[in-house]
Amino acid sequence: MTKTKKRKMRLEHLTKFQDKVSQCMKCGFCMYFCPVYREIHTEPVVARGRNVLAMELLEGVPFDWGHLEERYSKCLTCNRCAQFCPAKVEVATITMAARADIVANKGLPFAKKVVFEKLLKKRGLFGRVLKLASKLQWLLPRTKGKIRHLPVFLSALAKGRQIPEIAPTFLRDKLPEINSPPPGVTKRMRVAFFVGCATDYVFPDVGKRTIDFLTSQGVEVVFPKGQGCCGMPVFGSGDFVTAREMADRNVAVFSQLKDVDYIVTSCATCGSALKEGYITYLADTPDREQRYKEFRDKVKDINEFIIDILKPPPEAFRTTLPKGTKITYHDPCHLVRYQNISAQPREVIKSIPGLELVEMREPDRCCGMGGSFNVQYYDLSKKIADHKMKAIADTDADIVVTACPGCMIQLIDNTIQKKMPQRVMHVMELLGSRTD
Repeated sequence: MTKTKKRKMRLEHLTKFQDKVSQCMKCGFCMYFCPVYREIHTEPVVARGRNVLAMELLEGVPFDWGHLEERYSKCLTCNRCAQFCPAKVEVATITMAARADIVANKGLPFAKKVVFEKLLKKRGLFGRVLKLASKLQWLLPRTKGKIRHLPVFLSALAKGRQIPEIAPTFLRDKLPEINSPPPGVTKRMRVAFFVGCATDYVFPDVGKRTIDFLTSQGVEVVFPKGQGCCGMPVFGSGDFVTAREMADRNVAVFSQLKDVDYIVTSCATCGSALKEGYITYLADTPDREQRYKEFRDKVKDINEFIIDILKPPPEAFRTTLPKGTKITYHDPCHLVRYQNISAQPREVIKSIPGLELVEMREPDRCCGMGGSFNVQYYDLSKKIADHKMKAIADTDADIVVTACPGCMIQLIDNTIQKKMPQRVMHVMELLGSRTD
């Protein structure tokens, strides 16, 4: 046994969720539904394998760091296994807890440590770095519209990857903090907008369409510029300490807005972090738990807000797309499984005159993005995406729509690489705005 294997591992986070670990019946039913297992057929990295490993760790069984990190990193946390688990084991929760214990004992990889602690946590600096990057992105060849191609020699960033451009003007620079209904429209309520990194810096039109639609329906939208990253990339990688600082900042910023009825976001991942992630992983004291709960209770996904709360009249749903445009919808994992939101985005699409919704096969099957999974295991990520691309192609749709900017990045990359004709859009981009 090596010196590394003899090392004692502190298991603060796995111990907290020990009851969830013990729920696993080791039946292996999860294997059929796991997108990763369906590609590599390696049982140790599937839910049952990781849960058994968690049991062994809690019992003090020796381990190897490299093996341990691979087992828990090779998971999309898409939660599809939990969806079909007979025992309803919260596998993603166990996986995140294990990642947190790994980081607490071993620390973060250098690159993540720099990005999380020096950039994502510091919104101003992060914005300045991205602004500089936007001025240099002309060095990358453009392949289609605003999509840039990463040449083969940039192998560290994955060969041939197609990435959306960083926006020349960020959403926070386009819009004021207070966005009021236009003249002649009666104010119905007031909400705050949680923008998220991808919407702010890469897809600002998604955020603008969201806010324009809301204001056109009498909703005053507050866009607090002091907000930062939701923290999902950080606590999803096991760095609960840094993520807790980010969560505290966001909660403090939005808690100052005493007269807002809801906090709305157009990012499924952000919504999942704000609703479920903060309380599950970061609420380490009764005070934090109370503050996070009060914050969570106001958070709504934009589709959920429009259909369940705002309930606009039929004439509110309009588009500039040609009549007869075929739409197919991809369910983001962080929306359909973490927030149980599936019908509402479809209702938005169906409410827009002239559009035809064509369901793809397995619309809730993970696209393979998974945050840093897409970077660390890019080739595997593309194999997982192949199934989604085939399902999209079979619909013969003109546009594939989703409700998560992260999924948009993955869908854009893979549709372009496969030379597919489908455009990738956010649900909110289907809706015309008052500036059209």
